[in-house]
Amino acid sequence: MDNRFATAFVIACVLSLISTIYMAASIGTDFWYEYRSPVQENSSDLNKSIWTDFASDEADEKTYNDALFRYNGTVGLWRRCITVPQNTYWYSPPERTESFDMVTKCISFTLNEQFVEKFVDPGNHNSGIDLLRTCLCTLGSVSCYVAGIELLHQKLELPENVSGEFGWSFCLACVSAPLQFMASALFVWAAHTNRKEYTFMKAYRVA
Repeated sequence: MDNRFATAFVIACVLSLISTIYMAASIGTDFWYEYRSPVQENSSDLNKSIWTDFASDEADEKTYNDALFRYNGTVGLWRRCITVPQNTYWYSPPERTESFDMVTKCISFTLNEQFVEKFVDPGNHNSGIDLLRTCLCTLGSVSCYVAGIELLHQKLELPENVSGEFGWSFCLACVSAPLQFMASALFVWAAHTNRKEYTFMKAYRVA
């Protein structure tokens, strides 16, 4: 066996394993995109209403994105999360508390939400379907995810003092993709080299 084939095969296997681990970690975590916003007080009735709406199965795109903007939200492929005061009750708010210990609460995207239509004016069902954003599949690729985020922010501008950035889950996916391409290229090259060597050996024996 050619040493070049063995070396390429081993490197390809290692790259493929690392890529798989990175991709699995990125898909299973909720930090594809993160928002940074000022801490919201626990006593506001408006805030409690937003938290309740965020957890609702009927929350539309604008409703849950408003909560993500206000409460240091993070978004993954399968869940959306916000950071809220620990003593806040979602459906039956207690009396005012002075505790501001924060806890992260997450809501899973339903299957329907993965493929639901996006509207030209988010939250306004009478504004017509935004075909460009609707056709960008969230699970399609990293580039589709970036395009979807950018198009969303064109429709819903971030509030003042709120910033957003791609999180470490997204970074892992970005690293995983080229590693997988490199591994695939090495596998193809190794297979081609091995086949060529086999052909030469066969011809030599026949001769």
